[in-house]
Amino acid sequence: MPRANRHYVLLVSSGQDQEVIPKSVQLLSGRTGQEYNQRKNRKGAFWEDRYHATAVESGRHLIQCLVYIDLNMVRAGVVSHPEEWPFSGYSEIQNPRKRYGLIDHDRLMDLVEVKSHQELRQAHKEWIEEKLKNGDPFREDQWTESLAVGGEEFVKEIQDKLGFRAIGRKVTKDGEQQQLREAQRPYLGRFGSISSQSKNR
Repeated sequence: MPRANRHYVLLVSSGQDQEVIPKSVQLLSGRTGQEYNQRKNRKGAFWEDRYHATAVESGRHLIQCLVYIDLNMVRAGVVSHPEEWPFSGYSEIQNPRKRYGLIDHDRLMDLVEVKSHQELRQAHKEWIEEKLKNGDPFREDQWTESLAVGGEEFVKEIQDKLGFRAIGRKVTKDGEQQQLREAQRPYLGRFGSISSQSKNR
């Protein structure tokens, strides 16, 4: 399998149970690796790196993260627009499945502060088009090398929750966005019990 396919990116909301995300990722990763190794009669690690999570504040920070994820295959050079990649959140937001949907549209609308499914689809399309037109669709390391991204209050809250695990982590500021930076190279560290979360303002 090509290296580019040996990882996956999920945008999830943990609610009050902050253990559910790392446990779910462990289950998903373990089952996928085992199934692939059995099917191919191989041994050894399947995934290229360990689990890494970034806590993202809801609202505009979450929108930036959502757009970044939707442009993953554009950055990889597989497609020129996310609508060309059917296995993506972009496709499911623009053309919601009637059965077996993966996205909780009501929860997503609440987190990005829109009021209807139509408004979500329209806003989502505009966010993507604006990024493709005016921005750089390529790597933004705050989503791969940070433990938290958001406003000052949100990042400080995550830093406090991490306790001793936050020692040596650096808080950086880019405009109104703050980041609690990972001390190691991306994907090597575990985020612990607050694996991923969003916070309404």
